[in-house]
Amino acid sequence: MIGIIGIVVIFVMVFGGYLAAGGKMGIIFKALPFEITMIGGAALGAFLISNDFSAIKQTARDMGRVFKGPKWAHEDYKDLLCLLFELIRLARQNPVAIEEHIEAPDESSIFSKYPKILKDREAIALICDTMRSASMNYDDPHQVEEVLEKRMEANMHHALHSSHALQTVADGLPALGIVAAVLGIIKTMGSIDQPPEVLGKLIGGALVGTFLGVFLAYCFVGPFAAKVKTVTEEDGHFYQLIREVLVANLHAHATNICIEVGRQNTPSHCRPSFSELEEALKSVKQGAA
Repeated sequence: MIGIIGIVVIFVMVFGGYLAAGGKMGIIFKALPFEITMIGGAALGAFLISNDFSAIKQTARDMGRVFKGPKWAHEDYKDLLCLLFELIRLARQNPVAIEEHIEAPDESSIFSKYPKILKDREAIALICDTMRSASMNYDDPHQVEEVLEKRMEANMHHALHSSHALQTVADGLPALGIVAAVLGIIKTMGSIDQPPEVLGKLIGGALVGTFLGVFLAYCFVGPFAAKVKTVTEEDGHFYQLIREVLVANLHAHATNICIEVGRQNTPSHCRPSFSELEEALKSVKQGAA
């Protein structure tokens, strides 16, 4: 919702100010379709050249996140902590029983309680791979933490690709606007024998290209890239929480301590309170009894 409000504010302030200063929209409307075709087409073509098909699809999906916001909310962090609590407690009580859950999470009675988390293949893989490694005696906390850190860095680098791609387009749009403006000036020079009122409209139409390139770069594509980066980095905290809890588990801390480590590493606006999490964990214990 806030993104839509931002777009409305941009249009009202920019074009409202232009009209209030005595500007006329006629010249802009007349030149806009042609300038959009040149600038937008060139930007799209450059984007297609510099990205593969998977990156293009990822960028298209991430554009929607500008309006949807982060994937993981307060309840999801609480559910994740409850899920990890169940898994760690079972792994310590019965190391053999945990295998059926981490080897086939889609069929697991524990994972199935948290369908949103179960749909995220990276979160599930991160949990299962780490717990499987521990069951195979690869349980040095420092080595595991280093491996998880490198894995998440690689995942984050991949996830931020769409933000970088959009920012590259934003950086190039002002120059593409100049290209369109130069072409407009070339067209104007071909009509140099026309009266001043005709030349004025032609020059004004040419300058729409410069305006449009800068306008799109700094009011839309650049902010979109920044928001995609912000949302992606915020969602990354979800996977960092998994790392913190599972590494704490490898340090052989008490199960409740491992979960508290995770709770305190949750972003403040998504962090469940201590009492709230205690109530949720009590429900988990009662359900398992």
